[in-house]
Amino acid sequence: MRLAALRIFVRDIVAARDFYARLLGLPPITDGAADGYCVFDLGGADLVIEAVAADAPADEQALVGRFTGASFAVDDIVAAHARLAACGVHVSGDPEPQFWGGMLATLRDPAGNELQLVQYPTTLRAR
Repeated sequence: MRLAALRIFVRDIVAARDFYARLLGLPPITDGAADGYCVFDLGGADLVIEAVAADAPADEQALVGRFTGASFAVDDIVAAHARLAACGVHVSGDPEPQFWGGMLATLRDPAGNELQLVQYPTTLRAR
């Protein structure tokens, strides 16, 4: 079994598409913004951004603006954090050292979904 896709739900698909492509630098696979979705290449899995309509039921609305559990690996978390903050991305504090030797920083996409940047220590690189 392997991870095929990660889905994140948003209200404004165009703002989300621009955020993930332009600010995070993820390569787009499919621009289905007119149909309420976009797909990005995560290097082995897809990131699917899906729009939730303003009149969608409450259980669908609850999918927007929450902690996603998604972490994006960077080589220099301090530089990535500073660049995103300078572009107006909402970041929650400075990168923080972790007990396992890496660093994490939390940020939000335009829909308020929380994502994390992660810098792995050289002894524990992401696969």
